Amino acid sequence: MSFASYGLHDTSLLKRHISHQTSVNADPASHEIWRSETLLQVFVEMWLHHYSLELYQKMQSPHAKLEVLHYRLSVSSALHSPAQPSLQALHAYQESFTPTEEHVLVVRLLLKHLHAFANSLKPEQASPSAHSHATSPLEEFKRAAVPRFVQQKLYLFLQHCFGHWPLDASFRAVLEMWLSYLQPWRYAPEKQAQSNDSQPRCVSEKWAPFVQENLLMYTKLFVAFLNRALRTDLVSPKNALMVFRVAKVFAQPNLAEMIQKGEQLFLEPELGIPHRQHRLFMAPTLTGSFLSPWPPVVTDASFKVKSHVYSLEGQDCKYTPMFGPEVRTLVLRLAWLITQAKQTAKSISDQCMESPGGFSFLSWLGFSPMGTNCPYPANDLDEMGQDSVRKTDEYLEKALEYLRQIFRLSEAQLTQLTLALGTTQDENGKKQLPDCIVGEDGLILTPLGRYQIINGLRRFEIEYQGDSELQPIRSYEITCLVRALFRLSSAINRRFAGQMVALCSRNDFLGSFCRYHLTEPVLANRHLLSPVGRRQAASQTRGPRLSLRFLGSYRTLLSLLLAFFVAYLFRVGPLLCTLLLVLGYVLYAMAMTVLTERGKLHQL
Repeated sequence: MSFASYGLHDTSLLKRHISHQTSVNADPASHEIWRSETLLQVFVEMWLHHYSLELYQKMQSPHAKLEVLHYRLSVSSALHSPAQPSLQALHAYQESFTPTEEHVLVVRLLLKHLHAFANSLKPEQASPSAHSHATSPLEEFKRAAVPRFVQQKLYLFLQHCFGHWPLDASFRAVLEMWLSYLQPWRYAPEKQAQSNDSQPRCVSEKWAPFVQENLLMYTKLFVAFLNRALRTDLVSPKNALMVFRVAKVFAQPNLAEMIQKGEQLFLEPELGIPHRQHRLFMAPTLTGSFLSPWPPVVTDASFKVKSHVYSLEGQDCKYTPMFGPEVRTLVLRLAWLITQAKQTAKSISDQCMESPGGFSFLSWLGFSPMGTNCPYPANDLDEMGQDSVRKTDEYLEKALEYLRQIFRLSEAQLTQLTLALGTTQDENGKKQLPDCIVGEDGLILTPLGRYQIINGLRRFEIEYQGDSELQPIRSYEITCLVRALFRLSSAINRRFAGQMVALCSRNDFLGSFCRYHLTEPVLANRHLLSPVGRRQAASQTRGPRLSLRFLGSYRTLLSLLLAFFVAYLFRVGPLLCTLLLVLGYVLYAMAMTVLTERGKLHQL
């Protein structure tokens, strides 16, 4: 709506309030943008209001964190202690606030529109020299909408989300909102020609003031994201994608140099500036009207950066440089985890590809081991297949390359990370055990090994090592039938125990045939990682016995019914079908007996 159409209609309450303040600003055009200012303030208060800046800065103090910790401990011990938890401590320092994904998406949409609105300034209007000339209130509003109305509350909102959002794939919404704010050049009206899509375009120097005036948005939130990434399972394609997205954005040409320049401006000594004067330059109040006088424009870049940091973090904040040694250590840890996650994903892919496509059908029928090949059943890879493995490897590979570019990591450092993984592999060279040391009572987990297990990077192969007849009844077994077959087989074993021992003691083919059916694999041949398991295996000596438990399985019974149904279709009677099944099994058992004996001879 053009400016000429304003002001002739019946005035509202807000407009009557503005009409009484003509003495503040004589420019009549300033009366015409109050709607935009009011609407933006409504959106900010409605979507970005969490707690005040003073409360956030108070929460950063060690005393406040100790109070919150005492409150949480009192809540956790409330059931065991008659003392009531102090609600006052929590309400003084922390407000209950849980944004949803839809909430975050709406905020991201608002940021995109604000960036496009601010970038609609003409180049001569956006230049610092133009500030000294008379500019219209609309131009001033475009220039100050983001830093004056949005920056402070958005920073608090993002800090809360980074610290409290669950460690799952839903964090992608928060991540994209953050990355949208960090890249205002994506919403500029002029679009740079991009000859090669694979090469990210260079960030122009004209965006350096924005980067410097939003330094904490780039640096502190990047450190917060690093701490989150170090606690997630990077084998998951969704988590790997988030690491890739952040690394790709920060690896844009010239962006890292701008951030580093901003940090240098903040850390440089205060020459020619009164002591701590920059800490008095606070962000403009969010409740002020656009009709009130604007604060004077500060041209000193160092002064601007310091005022930005101290206005958000308080006068006693401790700043951690993004390109300092502490953050570099976190980046090296993340690179180490990325390298390890790539190897883990490849190991999962290899193990899932070991068996042919008919494995699941044969195992369901009971003709192959019941264990699963893929060792991570809860991972996304089991649902998405080999394409997911390929994407994960691609995301992690590119993320590692981007991190190397941002922090100037050498190829030698990345090679050392790969060699320092300490891959403890089994005889197949695929399954990696968690990092551990050998003690007197067996393997002992190191802190690194515990970290690997918690994050799902590695695990021990857990298998049942007790009496196979006494293991818990499975979901694919009929409970009453398994118990009845156990009682029947126990009675047969007690009645014919002597004859079974005599048959299994023979050195001919009949003895081998009986040993194949009446004895189970020796526990000593299994991978016994527990000292308790070793002692139990040494004390257990089980003789030959008959096991009928396989008849209590749904898959066995359904296989038999399927065989009889096929025989019926070919007009084969049940008696003849039973004889054929028995004959077929005897031939199969004889062949397996011969192969088993040959395997034992080769081992000797």
